[in-house]
Amino acid sequence: MIRHASIERAALCDTFLEVGPDAPTLCGGWTSGDLLAHLLVREGRPDGAAGILVPALAGRTERAMARLREEHDHASLVERLRQGPPVWHPTRVPAVDEKANLVEMFVHHEDVLRAGLGAPRRSLSAALVSALGDRLEAMAPLLFRRTRGARVELVTAKRRTRIGSGDGPVVQIHGRPGEILLFGFGRRDVAEVELIGPPEAVETVRTTDYGL
Repeated sequence: MIRHASIERAALCDTFLEVGPDAPTLCGGWTSGDLLAHLLVREGRPDGAAGILVPALAGRTERAMARLREEHDHASLVERLRQGPPVWHPTRVPAVDEKANLVEMFVHHEDVLRAGLGAPRRSLSAALVSALGDRLEAMAPLLFRRTRGARVELVTAKRRTRIGSGDGPVVQIHGRPGEILLFGFGRRDVAEVELIGPPEAVETVRTTDYGL
């Protein structure tokens, strides 16, 4: 079994070292150092990570991130992320890691790459594209749940996934799995996708605030 999540984690760590802690990202006003701290709190500090899902607790998460950055240098934090989650964490199990972390690492890696390096798009392996396609199919109903007044059909080279039912107009989102995932996680300005359907429905899908 290829550990795509682990490979993407290592690639993200290499990029973190390359750009340093102050590079821009696509995560709001976060720098690369902020994003790194977020990832470490997410999988290493359950008490501090609650604010990721519960807005009322966001201050707790922000304080945990700030402490990490104050107490450790950038390189040591990158190495901590590279080593993976604590031994007690469920994602130490490879199959769980693939489901929980592949998309997380991929999307945040692109958050750094597409915000500031100005490099050409990565050429992803066929195996990684396929793995991202599997995760897209599983996550699509959740990612695109906010669509109103239209149905969404995701179209990649190998799959078509229809989301929703009823009589509303259909908007097709064409692209590679990773690009559609980026669109579904709210990175619509950088995601290389094509929307096809009735103009008003396309505009609805294009402007919907997608994401978890």
